[in-house]
Amino acid sequence: MIVVCSQCTTRLQLDDAKVPSRAFTVRCPKCQSIIQAQPTATAHEQQSALSLGETPALEGGRFNPQMPAPVFKSDKASDNGEVEGYGDSSPAAPNELTRLLAELLQQGRAVPGKKQSAARLKWEHRRVLVCVTPPRRETIGRALVDSDYQVYVAEDTSQAIERMREEQMDVVILEPDFDLVEQGAAFVTSEITTLSPAKRRRIIVVHVTPSFRTLDSHAAFVHNVSLVVNTSDIDKLPKVLERTLRDYNDLYRDFNAALNIAEI
Repeated sequence: MIVVCSQCTTRLQLDDAKVPSRAFTVRCPKCQSIIQAQPTATAHEQQSALSLGETPALEGGRFNPQMPAPVFKSDKASDNGEVEGYGDSSPAAPNELTRLLAELLQQGRAVPGKKQSAARLKWEHRRVLVCVTPPRRETIGRALVDSDYQVYVAEDTSQAIERMREEQMDVVILEPDFDLVEQGAAFVTSEITTLSPAKRRRIIVVHVTPSFRTLDSHAAFVHNVSLVVNTSDIDKLPKVLERTLRDYNDLYRDFNAALNIAEI
């Protein structure tokens, strides 16, 4: 059995004969983090499933069909009949129109012989992918929607990966315990690290964990993320995220201006 550390992505080979039949934990020898693991199905269990007429490759596959993470829909908004979130995938969604309009406006402001720097339009919401455990999805999703973010909430690894491949995210909020069965945190982290430097540089990765204090810069550096938020400070997430985005845009202002690209 192979398990992957969600903190440093180290792969550990475990002896199947010694793996317990229930969920267990193991300490990563590299970063000393605790890894939550689930035992894989035994050959006997797989044979039993086949004897009942099921086809594991077709039924119950976690990645079939592959669907991107949906737009966040608040339970409260659904009950009250309110608008449920930003980024509706219907034809009326303004995403593509705003991009085209931004290009036209930029061309209209262009002055011969002078290089213009792009700017994010005020009505173009930042896209946030939320990959956390179920108890925190509603709280984080609602807080970000109220702060004018376009929020997508992934229920499993497949939705998270498909959403990132479908469009560029501005922010990815990741919890180590996200989709433990499929080792979701490790796969999402791997997907981010395989991006080209230009794309990776324009993603703010937020690490939500009870192990470190909010805004711990050393922990953020060690885990190769932009921001660390303690689970007890979830209500402060929009404020600290806005601060991080502001600091990032200030740091890369001249760089973005030279490449004529908008800030995050």
